Amino acid sequence: MAMNWVNCFSSKRYGIEYTTEDERSDFERDWDRIIFSSPFRRLQNKTQVFPLPEEIFVHNRLTHSLEVASVGRSLGGLIGERLAQLPQVAADSRAADFYTNNLKYVIAAACLAHDMGNPAFGHSGEDAISKYFRKRDTEKPDDMAFKQLFTPAQWKDLTTFEGNANALRILTMYQNGRAKGGFRLTYSTLGSIIKYPCESLASGNKKRVHQKKYGYFNIDEPVFLAIAKELNMVIDEGKELMVYKRHPFVFIVEAADDICYNIIDFEDAHRLGLLDYEEVRDSFINIIQHHTSNIERVKQIAEDLRADPNESIAYLRAKAINVLINKCTEVFWQHKDEILEGSFNQSLLDAIPGMQDALSHINQVSVARIYNAKKVIELEIAGFRIMSGLVEDFVTAALTPKEVRDKEHKKILELLPQQFRFDEAGSPYEKVMRMLDFISGMTDVYALKLYRKLRGIEI
Repeated sequence: MAMNWVNCFSSKRYGIEYTTEDERSDFERDWDRIIFSSPFRRLQNKTQVFPLPEEIFVHNRLTHSLEVASVGRSLGGLIGERLAQLPQVAADSRAADFYTNNLKYVIAAACLAHDMGNPAFGHSGEDAISKYFRKRDTEKPDDMAFKQLFTPAQWKDLTTFEGNANALRILTMYQNGRAKGGFRLTYSTLGSIIKYPCESLASGNKKRVHQKKYGYFNIDEPVFLAIAKELNMVIDEGKELMVYKRHPFVFIVEAADDICYNIIDFEDAHRLGLLDYEEVRDSFINIIQHHTSNIERVKQIAEDLRADPNESIAYLRAKAINVLINKCTEVFWQHKDEILEGSFNQSLLDAIPGMQDALSHINQVSVARIYNAKKVIELEIAGFRIMSGLVEDFVTAALTPKEVRDKEHKKILELLPQQFRFDEAGSPYEKVMRMLDFISGMTDVYALKLYRKLRGIEI
């Protein structure tokens, strides 16, 4: 059955065959399940971009996710109202109700969850986890024997650890002593976070928006296929490997994330003194003027607030985000047919007409002076050492046969919480994934403390 606006959503929950009556919709309940979960709470101690300082407040993964969810709810509401007016949707009471009242909750919940798979220490965390496996991708006999423990698809997972795939895993995997089905979210919410609906071997194609990275680990392929089937996702024909087209809702979640990190990283950089007031002010005004007829009034209000530069920038930040929400809504609506059939090959933000120079300037400055700032680089280097070191310790212990493990290996594995214990009869890949489940969930502080203890730096 071809995907259309009436059959691309579902209130069914992954891992459960029934649903209970509640005053909240199933999609509202997704939000609640995520926000009260331990993996979500741990985001408060995971770096977004800047090291978490004691004196100046900057965003962490948790505050970023909450803000993305707020923007996503607005986008979902605006786009949902428009989709509800389509003839085929208006003729179906269930679909009309979903787009009018519930799409905003699906998008907000997916936005809350979109970074839950990201490990500690900012953008370098994923690379740091893969570092141990990439170091062993050599022609040395021991390394070649190690690599042969895994299939090509499994090895690709390990050498290119992907936070997007890990988010899907966290939300759906069975943990020892826990309910099957993970968070038991609706298929609609799960489909909305699969930004790259392909397997790892099919990833790395920078020219195709849905294949730049990958969206699920080899171990979670049955989960992905169940979601794709329930939501009538479109398979990418002619591909030897597993590749699907993006679900339409993914573009909305992606836009909310893009809007927030483009704008808010700039605001944080101003608070930290990396960018001066005038540069940030002018960059935000260059965006606002594309949608605001009375730009002089906006400039005057910003100037009136200049006595508190942070407040002035916060005002302009809010205005800029509002403009981008409205512009992305327009782009989605104009390209809705291409988005539905899977032929739209760029992000909503990248497709806003007339604004690319303003957005490109922000991106260039961010790369040159924010993401390569000394404090950020120092954190990334520390993250590489800590995370790759933990992976080496736990993977070595897990893959050493039980009968020949020494005392150190046994003690390391005793540190594993119950939900991450593995079956000794399982495959090497399954054991490694359990170790990565544990390590990728750590906060910055916990990973640092554990690393120090295992290295004898701290007792």
